[in-house]
Amino acid sequence: MSAPLDELYLNWLYSQVGSVKQKNPARTYWSLIRQLYKTEFVWLIPNDDNRVEDGRDLRYEFVDEHDLEDVDPFWMNLGCSALEMLIGLSRRLSFEAEGEPLVWFWHLIETLGVLYNDKEYNTAREKEINRKIEDVIWRNYAFDGRGGLFPLRNPPEDQRNVELWGQLCTYLVENMM
Repeated sequence: MSAPLDELYLNWLYSQVGSVKQKNPARTYWSLIRQLYKTEFVWLIPNDDNRVEDGRDLRYEFVDEHDLEDVDPFWMNLGCSALEMLIGLSRRLSFEAEGEPLVWFWHLIETLGVLYNDKEYNTAREKEINRKIEDVIWRNYAFDGRGGLFPLRNPPEDQRNVELWGQLCTYLVENMM
């Protein structure tokens, strides 16, 4: 292997949501993707551990696709990154509502208000992205989901207390029907 495992994996994750061949900083999102990869997603609400497992399952897919052998079990069992969780969630959205996972991934990024390409990315944006991702992780958003991944017009309950899967389903019913 010519590159460290993490670097290969990050490139593979990026390829799930964008073109690794693109070089124009106005059309690349490496800085955002790296930041999401460095941020661990922890679950607080019951059943959100399923989102962690969806994200970590990407590692098995990566290992299989690259025919890697003897991958350190410690690496395989590291916590789930925010990036892995979002990619896993976008795949679930794709299955439930059709559309490509990469389209759903960028929809989630836009909903969070952190769609900054490499040309736009700077220290202030890095802090903003960090704050918004932390708001999702620690459920520091509004009752109706504003500030989270699935804002609703008519929430049936406080979205801060609803697992992400339940938020996703309610969001799809409200927006796709």
